[in-house]
Amino acid sequence: MTAAAQAPNSTGKTYDLGPAVELVSKEEGHRQPLAPEFVSLEDFSPLEVAYDFGRVRREDIESGPRSIWRYKKLLPVPTNVEEHPNTEPGCTRLVRADNLAKALGVKRIWIKDDTGNPTHSFKDRVVAVALAAAREFGFKVLACPSTGNLANAVAAAAARAGWDSVVLVPSNLERAKILMSAVYDGSLLAVDGNYDDVNRLATELAAEHEDWAFVNVNVRPYYSEGSKTLGFEVAEQLGWRLPEQIVVPIASGSQLTKVDKGFRELGQTGLVEQSPYRIFGAQATGCSPVASAFKSDNDVVQPVRPDTIARSLAIGAPADGPYVLDTVRRTGGAIEDVTDEEVVAGIRLLARTEGIFAETAGGVTVATAKKLIEAGKIDPDQETVLLITGDGLKTLDAVQDQVGPKATVAPNSDAVNEALGL
Repeated sequence: MTAAAQAPNSTGKTYDLGPAVELVSKEEGHRQPLAPEFVSLEDFSPLEVAYDFGRVRREDIESGPRSIWRYKKLLPVPTNVEEHPNTEPGCTRLVRADNLAKALGVKRIWIKDDTGNPTHSFKDRVVAVALAAAREFGFKVLACPSTGNLANAVAAAAARAGWDSVVLVPSNLERAKILMSAVYDGSLLAVDGNYDDVNRLATELAAEHEDWAFVNVNVRPYYSEGSKTLGFEVAEQLGWRLPEQIVVPIASGSQLTKVDKGFRELGQTGLVEQSPYRIFGAQATGCSPVASAFKSDNDVVQPVRPDTIARSLAIGAPADGPYVLDTVRRTGGAIEDVTDEEVVAGIRLLARTEGIFAETAGGVTVATAKKLIEAGKIDPDQETVLLITGDGLKTLDAVQDQVGPKATVAPNSDAVNEALGL
């Protein structure tokens, strides 16, 4: 444990959170000790983790476990994090998508395929980090409000760790995601209302139950750092270099800002050459408050009531929306939105060209990339990475009326040949 990690917080307690040294407010940079807190009392802005990384070498990472814990020297987790039961997510494949690139008329596209995580979405990454921090802080119950993927990840991680879980989801969530959360036998509660209603309820409960770690509420600064590992892996899998362009779906907006933070930290530690990159954000038109703010050149993200099949992105009041705007503008990117019809087309395009079945959020990413390419905002000659963050088996209802058998045939070759027009 580093000397910095042993520094006591305001209560006199000491925590082993690896290279993490303190929390800092995102607006004015006010600093405070490490603790399970998510809002600065100085300027009321979100808190994020600050570090003293020391020396981090590529060879140390490359010799580490085949999970996100290979990056533990860059994360707010205990130095012995891999010794405790967790779902060990990460090290998902980066697919060179030449067929998709040809279909879109660009030089090279890579798919960061996070469907291979334990519960088949990137949320396993953030939950693993949140659980590690929550254990260090002494919490006993893992909890969350969720649009679906997070519910799956929290329920599974709690079961693996031997913890109780409390998971809150909108009652109209996709059936597959409800079943995938319920099967772990934690406390799954369906709430009448949309995600923003569920999130407000979770904030109330977090204040009432001191031993409940709501991963995206009271331990959010630590939880959100897990998204950096997407950026870390992309860079490592590209041969320790940053991509020129990357398209990221937007829900709360945290993932996009943390991928950017991960890229910057890789440069600061000397793990990659600091090279320019552009970040693009993707939203569904039925819940596109950040895209609307970007297009109208506003700094304020106005809340909306979600109405889209992309339920995992259906956060009408995205907490990190303003920081997404800052990140995209700073890197020279753009934010676009696509209709539900375009989302389904994006799902089918990726499946048809690369054999990857994405959930609706992935359809948003692919369709947005297509729209940005056609608008001349994504450079077709630059290398582009698309983040596919969840498995299509979770959102079968999005495509169930559009795909199916070409025909029903008798069990003989003549019938098959006739159906195929041969």
